[in-house]
Amino acid sequence: MELHQIESNLASPNPQNRMKAMVELRNHAPEVVVPLLKQRMHDREFIVRSFVAMGLGNKQTEEGFAALLDLIACDSDANVVAEAANSLAKFGDAAVPHLVQLFERNSHWLVRQSILAALEGVGPEILMQLCRWGWEGEDLVVQGNAIAMLGQLCGTPQETLALAILLEAATAEADMIRAQAARTLKEFDQHPQAQAALATLRQDTNLRVVGATFESLV
Repeated sequence: MELHQIESNLASPNPQNRMKAMVELRNHAPEVVVPLLKQRMHDREFIVRSFVAMGLGNKQTEEGFAALLDLIACDSDANVVAEAANSLAKFGDAAVPHLVQLFERNSHWLVRQSILAALEGVGPEILMQLCRWGWEGEDLVVQGNAIAMLGQLCGTPQETLALAILLEAATAEADMIRAQAARTLKEFDQHPQAQAALATLRQDTNLRVVGATFESLV
């Protein structure tokens, strides 16, 4: 599609045309694409704004980075914010402080899940903070993912704090949380506290939890 056709479709009242235009922008240079994407940052359709966020991550410029910061600060739709967080992560270290701040202030499960996935492998101090916030939140999916990621902290200076959260999770009311705690505790089985918690979980009343304690043995 020629550039003039893309520009025409971006201005179309039909959101399908606007999205089609943004897909076509993949074939153009960042200095052309980013200003055009910014024109649709406040589109009334959240799916269009999500496409904007995705495109800004694929065409990385300083202007695009600033636009993504605006999206995570101002957009009210969690789908858009989550997509913007994914795109920000592509900018590397420069994005990390902004994503950490977003995780702290935005408790929506989709946003937090996106950030946890995007920042997997980040330094142990930052990972510990994210996992702590995730665990202290109210969403079970985020809690479970945070508990799983605590396994990455075994053998780091954050090991003791990670184990403390895991021991708490091992006594959680939700079966899925206890099961995930069992899986991750096996990373810490050199600690007597972890061994004791796993022994207790093997006697759990929920078979899913019991099965989780034996998964790595199968």
